[in-house]
This record gives sequence, C-alpha cells and structure tokens, in this order.
Amino acid sequence: MNKEIYEEVRNNPKFSELVKKRTGFILKLSLIIFVMYFSFIMLIAFSPETLGQSIGNSVTSVGIPIGLSIIIISIILTRIYIVRANNEYDRLIDDIKDDIRCEP
Repeated sequence: MNKEIYEEVRNNPKFSELVKKRTGFILKLSLIIFVMYFSFIMLIAFSPETLGQSIGNSVTSVGIPIGLSIIIISIILTRIYIVRANNEYDRLIDDIKDDIRCEP
C-alpha cells in the first residue's frame, strides 16, 4: 500500500469509528473471558474441594459443568463477535474502501 492511500485511510473518520467500536467491543469480551477463567483458576487454587464435590449421587463433580460452561460461553462470545464483525465492521470497512477507491 502506498503512503498516500495509507494516510487517506488513517484520516478517514469512518476508520476512527471502526477502530473505536471494535476496540471497545473486543475489550469488553476479553474482560468477560478473563474474569471467567481467572475465577475458575482461583477456585481451583483456593477451594479445590468445592469443585471436587459430586453432583447428587453421581460420579460427576461440580467442576465438570463449570468447566463446560466456560467453554460454551467462550464459544458463544466468539459467535457474537463474528456476527458483529460480519455485519457492522465489514460494512464500515466497505464504506472506507468506497471512500478511498482510486481510479487506475
């Protein structure tokens, strides 16, 4: 990419909007994931007996559904990001491309 196009993209207000929206959303999703994993690790470290308790009379411990829940929530949050990226962020990127489209 040549320098003029780079500067034109950087100076485009839609590019600033894209960066601001995407960064804020990514930080929120990352914080959710971080808190979940950190809480799980702290629970393992400081209260392993809690995760080791069986559910009812079964051989399954409390830690299994908690771990599976973390995995499922991570997948759901990833899907939420993908849908938003495909709808909102890609539209902004297309708008930016249209704004700087150069004639050959």
